[in-house]
Amino acid sequence: MPSQIKLKVLVMQGRFHYYEGYSMQQITFPVRVMKELGMQYLLLSNAAGGINTNFKKGELVLIDDHINLLPENPLRGLNDPAFGNRFVDMSAPYNINLNQQFIKIAKELSINLKEGIYAAVPGPNLETRAEYRYLKSIGADMVGMSTVPEVIVANHIGIQCAAISVITDECDPDNLKPVDISEIIKVAGEADKILGNLFERVIDII
Repeated sequence: MPSQIKLKVLVMQGRFHYYEGYSMQQITFPVRVMKELGMQYLLLSNAAGGINTNFKKGELVLIDDHINLLPENPLRGLNDPAFGNRFVDMSAPYNINLNQQFIKIAKELSINLKEGIYAAVPGPNLETRAEYRYLKSIGADMVGMSTVPEVIVANHIGIQCAAISVITDECDPDNLKPVDISEIIKVAGEADKILGNLFERVIDII
């Protein structure tokens, strides 16, 4: 008999985005596949604009909570109780124990890991000065166009999750400058090694 292979890590390169024209069900389908493959933990990363003026380009921010401003929800429609409750509790969408592990490992690696609240918007355009002021006024520390749909579904189907944002641009409405997308990609790439090391260490202990 062939020996059984235990799947330890499943890695996705990139993701689907709402602004690309995908439905919320398409965006989150990979998370449901992971669940069927036996995944217990979902670790996410994204690029985000820093609304909190204490966040600088290239820094990593652990998501403590989020504000969902997307116009659609991946759980809309018929619900199969076999997959999860109809009305999903989101009092702690990012697993507290996982977040504590990230904080602990970041200290051990001397990584300046900050914490903040992520606002998800549809995109693909970036925000106006007035929109950044609005997002800050409702409690957002950073803004991006992803992550929240996957987190909602993970909570629906019982996968513990954590997420880290790489701050790729600073969104101070009083000092706002035109964004260079190539610079955003460059900043994200430079943070990749640090983020990868952090994820690797956390994966080793969960």
